[in-house]
Amino acid sequence: MNQVIPEGWALAKLDELISYEGVISDGDWVESKDQDPEGNIRLIQLADIGDGEFLNKSNRFMNVASAQRLNCTFLKENDVLIARMPDPLGRACLFPKIEHEAVTVVDVCLIRLDDRAGIYPKVLMHWINSSVIRNIIALEATGTTRKRITRKKLSHFDFPLPPLAEQKVIADKLDELLAQVESTKARLDAIPAILKSFRQSVLAAAVSGKLTESRSEWRNEQLKNCFECIDGDRGPNYPKKDDYLHSGYSLFLSTKNVRQFGFDFSNTVFISKEKDSILRKGRLERGDIVITTRGTLGYVASYDETVPYDVVRINSGMLILRKKDAQFINDYFKILVASPYFQKLIEDQKTGSAQPQLPAKILKDFVLPIPEYEEQNEIVRRVEELFAFADKVEAQVNAAQTRVNNLTQSILAKAFRGELTADWRAANPELISGENSAQALLERIKAEREALAVKKKPTKKPRVKKVTA
Repeated sequence: MNQVIPEGWALAKLDELISYEGVISDGDWVESKDQDPEGNIRLIQLADIGDGEFLNKSNRFMNVASAQRLNCTFLKENDVLIARMPDPLGRACLFPKIEHEAVTVVDVCLIRLDDRAGIYPKVLMHWINSSVIRNIIALEATGTTRKRITRKKLSHFDFPLPPLAEQKVIADKLDELLAQVESTKARLDAIPAILKSFRQSVLAAAVSGKLTESRSEWRNEQLKNCFECIDGDRGPNYPKKDDYLHSGYSLFLSTKNVRQFGFDFSNTVFISKEKDSILRKGRLERGDIVITTRGTLGYVASYDETVPYDVVRINSGMLILRKKDAQFINDYFKILVASPYFQKLIEDQKTGSAQPQLPAKILKDFVLPIPEYEEQNEIVRRVEELFAFADKVEAQVNAAQTRVNNLTQSILAKAFRGELTADWRAANPELISGENSAQALLERIKAEREALAVKKKPTKKPRVKKVTA
């Protein structure tokens, strides 16, 4: 890794940063047969490793006898855990204090840094999660179906090493700045739910008269008095998958083409003119409304002049609503169907569980609150205006979320380059030079390792500590 490092810093590989008593190893090879749901040794999985946080998602265990037989390495608080598989590849977190003794699986790399190590665990975790190291991991990863990074390759990366005193300042600054980022994220993440509630309140007010507070008379009519309900052709000529075309004479609608307030033609299928000609029912006319009655219930779209297809058929998961009442505005009906009032009718009357349905005979009896024609137009105008405001806020929130999501990497990059602590270094030159420099730290670790190596033969993995069941 070619980079300019600040004064007093050094570049070092992982095994140069770890003291003689430290650990850098893969997790343990624990197969399904080695696990025990009744055991008291927690088996940490890839799913538990988050990007800078321990997610604590899994629920796998093994017993003491299996852990001893496999010579497992038990985890300790503040061990650095690195996911050697996606997603994202190379994410790292610190292992916290948890209820059970724990070991981890082979696809997690374990790094243990004691008080004689050259880098603080939290700083190493942040370095690994930075875009600089993450990009190197991506380049060095191997595998076709699922990428992975080997522990050997991880141990050969050059990491920027600040003096220990500066590492403490970096860790404190990152704690402060990243906490601010998370707080901002949490506030932004809460806004979509607020906007959803706002839109529902607008719809509820729209169909109750509260939005306009007009003194005009409203009437209640059953849906069957306002619309003719037309089913599609479900007979022997109903199109099969073999009849579907990428393009053709007649657009054959599916429920995925009908969204809450309109059509979505991003994924379409067609049928031939010959197939269309033998279908008896289910062909749209301009001005018709389509409503979904299977799966996702109560999505509506209007087949108006803006739809670019002249011949359209519905499938069996929807109905055509053809107006009988000329005083009923399609856009008001779409608002009505999306409102909490209508959605509760659907929820109360739907049938089926695995695939909910809204039978036509039930839908026909739904009671519709209908204002006068002029008020319908005013309701549509106000709802569109308020929804446009909500859409604008939502777009601003999405843009802000993108910026904030990039902020973490920006902060880590500045820390990686020493920019967060430039003023501190200028004010404390004695803490980054001479015997306090990173180079002196590396030399001390090397000397200690060599001295201890003479006294004690190193082992590849520490023995499992004895625990009782």
